[in-house]
Amino acid sequence: MGYMGRVLKVNLSEGSVKVEKTDMEIAKKYLGGKGYAVRVLYDYLQRYKKEGISPRDLNPFGEENVLIFATGPATGVAGFPESGRYHVMALKSPLTNSVASANSGGKWGPFLKFSGFDMIVIEGKSDDPVYLEVLNGSAEIKSAKDVWGRNVFETERILKDRVGENCSVACIGPAGENLVYFACIMNDEHRAAGRTGVGAIMGSKKLKAIVVGGDERPQPAKPDEFKEASKEALEKVRKNPVTGEGLPKYGTAILVNIINNAGMLPFKNWQTGVNPDADKISGETLAEKYLISNKACWGCSIGCGRVTAVKSGCFQILHSEGPEYESVWALGNTTGVVNLEAIIKANHLCDELGLDTISMGSTIACAMELVEKGYIPKDLLEGVDLRFGNATALIEMIWRTAFKIGFGRYLALGSKRLAEMFNAPELSMSVKGLELPAYDPRGAKGIGLNYATANRGGCHVTGYTISPEILGIPEKIDPLTTEGKAKWVKVFQDFTCVVNSTVNCLFSTFALGADDYAKLLSAVTGWEMSANDFMKIGERIYNLERLIMNEFGFDGKDDTLPKRLLSEPLPEGPAKGHVVELDKMKEEYYKLRGWVDGRPTQEKLKELEIP
Repeated sequence: MGYMGRVLKVNLSEGSVKVEKTDMEIAKKYLGGKGYAVRVLYDYLQRYKKEGISPRDLNPFGEENVLIFATGPATGVAGFPESGRYHVMALKSPLTNSVASANSGGKWGPFLKFSGFDMIVIEGKSDDPVYLEVLNGSAEIKSAKDVWGRNVFETERILKDRVGENCSVACIGPAGENLVYFACIMNDEHRAAGRTGVGAIMGSKKLKAIVVGGDERPQPAKPDEFKEASKEALEKVRKNPVTGEGLPKYGTAILVNIINNAGMLPFKNWQTGVNPDADKISGETLAEKYLISNKACWGCSIGCGRVTAVKSGCFQILHSEGPEYESVWALGNTTGVVNLEAIIKANHLCDELGLDTISMGSTIACAMELVEKGYIPKDLLEGVDLRFGNATALIEMIWRTAFKIGFGRYLALGSKRLAEMFNAPELSMSVKGLELPAYDPRGAKGIGLNYATANRGGCHVTGYTISPEILGIPEKIDPLTTEGKAKWVKVFQDFTCVVNSTVNCLFSTFALGADDYAKLLSAVTGWEMSANDFMKIGERIYNLERLIMNEFGFDGKDDTLPKRLLSEPLPEGPAKGHVVELDKMKEEYYKLRGWVDGRPTQEKLKELEIP
């Protein structure tokens, strides 16, 4: 029925592992992935409160922080469209001081299911470096002293040589070990659970890696019904112009020219939304000059991944993957580096060291503007010419950040703390401490409301209203108006929440709607589910996650945007003269949500049966 029926609990302080049953009552209300993990985190928080531990006093690097790796009923089910993902959550992020949340593709999620488990819950912290080996229904904590200090690629090769090729490795690199606040968890070398610093949490627990594999396979409860639903869904994915043509041909970086032409591709730390040389770093240019082949995650029919190479020169990389759109933007456009070879090298280095490319590039861009405006003394830079467009400085600062060398120790804190330390907080382009992604909301107002209200902070995939505002999917709406955006944002946020709990790739949502998912999940789980039931699960998850955030002290005051986006009009392009009129949209959004000042009302919680 899509579930393996077992949850692995690991206490690193005690060095113990135990197996518990997947709670099917929770699964019916929250599915799996993000939803089930949010419910588990909420239960831990309630327990800590009873023990007298204040949520606001929880240390992201302390024993009390809980780290969860979760799959959903779709993960690893052959024929469920784009079902090769998993979700990572933790009670508290070092970057945002709120709920940590990240998502990754590749094959690690399915291989966790194949090992016999739906989820791994990590408690406590080890005194010495360890890794976890989960194979065919059993688990063992092993010493990682010989791989501690090694990069992501070396770690994976060593552990796969030890265990065998029929496994998948999720691990941290030096950035996670050194507790860089935006370190990520890497799997299958180049796939990243990238955001909110989950790699640093793993590093604080001295957990270097988790190796998973096995021979079990999740099966649909109604095979014949699932076969028919799968056939219909995959045909929709194949015929859709985005999932069937654009993403396979050019990858996600096809968006570079599209978003630049809309006047909302943030350039030089969001000082404008237009880069006249954007085509030099576009998906089309990447495909023409550096692409070796496409690469798909497990069970994926789209294949948006890029296998790339820079064959010569100072940025030579003979085999790499990516960069994706967000990485091209963060490491290139917002730093002013219009050199695709340098961006490919920078992206490769972030993967090798275990760094979130969005936060890394954005923090470097913030530092570049701080330098430009005279806030950072030159002696702190130790000879690095940290100015917009300097590709050498970009590369230099990435490895300095991972190892906290020189000025890298400031960058390792993220742009919010960096800008505050140098008395210019307005230059951090972040929300709730999480650096914003590659869409300037002055050119698409809905994504601005989503950024402001997204639970995990500055996040586009929480509610990707770029789809209707720019791409015209499922219908084209005016990006420059605020009218109706609150409704669109709520729908996309709820929809995304439940897809991340299913767990499968959000790109499938370009082609599939709630009806398609309800049909697929009904066949997989054996539970009759309508589109309304599907969306209600998403709304329940979003509200429970917000309830946890409220416990950490986040409310309406934090649902805002950087000053630049609210008060500095775009200077050029199709959205010239526009800012984000947030307050009006937010008021309407709260009414639709059933929230008061960013907090769910008791009536709303009762309606959604929370907890």
